[in-house]
Amino acid sequence: MLIKPRLDIGDVVLTFERAPEISMRMEERAEAAQCSFLAACRPETAEYLLQGAFLQRFPAHTQLTREGERADFLYVVLGGAVELYASWRDRETTVVVLGPNDGVIDASVVLDQPYPQSARTLEASRILMVPSKSVRHALEEDGGFAAAFTREIARSYSQMAQELKNQKLRTSLERLANWLVQRDRETGGTRRLVIPFEKKILAARLGMAPEVLSRSFAALAKFGVRVDGAQVTIRDLPALEDLAGAEKRLEAAS
Repeated sequence: MLIKPRLDIGDVVLTFERAPEISMRMEERAEAAQCSFLAACRPETAEYLLQGAFLQRFPAHTQLTREGERADFLYVVLGGAVELYASWRDRETTVVVLGPNDGVIDASVVLDQPYPQSARTLEASRILMVPSKSVRHALEEDGGFAAAFTREIARSYSQMAQELKNQKLRTSLERLANWLVQRDRETGGTRRLVIPFEKKILAARLGMAPEVLSRSFAALAKFGVRVDGAQVTIRDLPALEDLAGAEKRLEAAS
């Protein structure tokens, strides 16, 4: 039986065929071992999961999954960034952007249900692909793996709940201010950061139209924020943190 993931790159459809019995190369296994799921399970479980898995390097804008498709694989981001997005008629919005060690829609794999969102790479990415059937079997057989997987799903749920609260309770200006504060912390606290994807992705990620994002950046100038393309400089971090302060209280209440 051959594994045939269907991946779209622009208008090109690629089909990769690989027999489950072909083992991953040693360097691929070493990279896959970075995944927290594998680190938490028994050695024999990790071997079982990797036996049918493979690691692929995809360019930016590669379509990994489409909303409504069967969840045949667990995709784990080892490097790069993956956008989860949803579409309705002629509208599209970003749900979340995933980074290293994040799983793509883990719950669909566990429940053997179709993907509720689509997924595509935002930049060149390294993706570990594990057959969903293998994941479900390992969850039943290995308590350590099940515990790690449960923590990941719980973390994803908490993140989604927080995003929903942000959308419902915070203004667009407050959401942008909080994103900048959090991004600065994640990138070393230098007060100089780079928006890691297109601004239209950031706008959708924060639940606003691109023109609203532009106006919000302009409004943040009085809080010491300067923008030059994708480069952002925060000259008055305390003022920006104060604007985003209500967000901290929201997080504490979660």
